Amino acid sequence: MKKIYYILLLISITSYSQEIALLKYSGGGDWYANPTSLPNLIRYCNANINTKIKPKPATVEPSSPDLLSYPFVHMTGHGNVVFSEADVSNLKNYLLAGGFLHIDDNYGMDQYIRKEIKKIFPNNDLVELPANHIIFQKPYLFPSGLPKIHEHDGKRPQAFGIFIENKLVLLYTYECDLGDGWEDPEVHNDPIEVREKALKMGANIINYIFNY
Repeated sequence: MKKIYYILLLISITSYSQEIALLKYSGGGDWYANPTSLPNLIRYCNANINTKIKPKPATVEPSSPDLLSYPFVHMTGHGNVVFSEADVSNLKNYLLAGGFLHIDDNYGMDQYIRKEIKKIFPNNDLVELPANHIIFQKPYLFPSGLPKIHEHDGKRPQAFGIFIENKLVLLYTYECDLGDGWEDPEVHNDPIEVREKALKMGANIINYIFNY
């Protein structure tokens, strides 16, 4: 089964036009938050780091067999998240086979998502990524690690990960709000330097997926 998953992901990663997806989860949280963020990130990556990602991201449910079509799946929101047994099984198989899940807390998700991550990997703890991790180094350098995009309560931004055989397969960005920084300029009225910082960090995540 794992071999089949790996082959499907390999085909997706090596095809001329890659496709990434937004995770549509259950529980009542607004999985659809930041509708312009992924299209803008795709546009930025295709223009600046030589990716060939389809302009419009897909939407996929965690239990769907289509999950295997996407080397990168993004998840965001402000509220509750609930993964069913089928969700947990499919997400675990996906991640063990080489898929990548980026969870971006849009403020309010933290108390829920940590419990759901534990369902997927009960024996693996979230580990804070050090500032010298490769995801903060290439193609854009972030010497202090994850950048702060929106202040909210003023806590420091943190990037947590689940590693399988020393490879990062799940990235959880907390107290940062990358997705807000990817949105159209008029949505949050962020200065151009803040949006650029967010997009560059997003490009680093995409670059990691396709190159490491």
